[in-house]
Amino acid sequence: MTEQERTETEPSSDAPPPAAESAPAAPAAESPPAAESATEAVEAAPAEAAPRPRPERSEGDRPEGDRDRGGPRERGGGRRHFGRRKVCMFCVEKVKAIDYKDPMRLRRFLSDRARIEPRRKTGTCAKHQRWLAIALKRARHLALLPYTPEHIRASGMFAGRR
Repeated sequence: MTEQERTETEPSSDAPPPAAESAPAAPAAESPPAAESATEAVEAAPAEAAPRPRPERSEGDRPEGDRDRGGPRERGGGRRHFGRRKVCMFCVEKVKAIDYKDPMRLRRFLSDRARIEPRRKTGTCAKHQRWLAIALKRARHLALLPYTPEHIRASGMFAGRR
């Protein structure tokens, strides 16, 4: 197919698009070769596929099963602010090593269920949190600190903490 024949068969870009209600066009008398018709179909497909308009919804109207996946929340606001940032107690005191034989200092880093408190609660830095975990595990092994909450209840270790 020559360039002149293509321009005659293709609609001009100035003309409005055909209406959706119109009947389908009759097949042409001459059918172009298969290779050219495939490329024309690929080129014409994106122009025909227009995005569908979204239905308008109010802010609180969501379909069932649609969960909030982040962003500002409807109630309570977005991010939480905790005030001042916690500082690592071991960095402030410039501790060279955490002593596993000092259970009074280590107790403060155990929860009431005898679990090791996370960094976000205690404020320790990553390096000292690793050292602290090792010291707590060594103290537990020597029975200086409890492994389970039952040991806490039996010894009354955290009685005055509430």
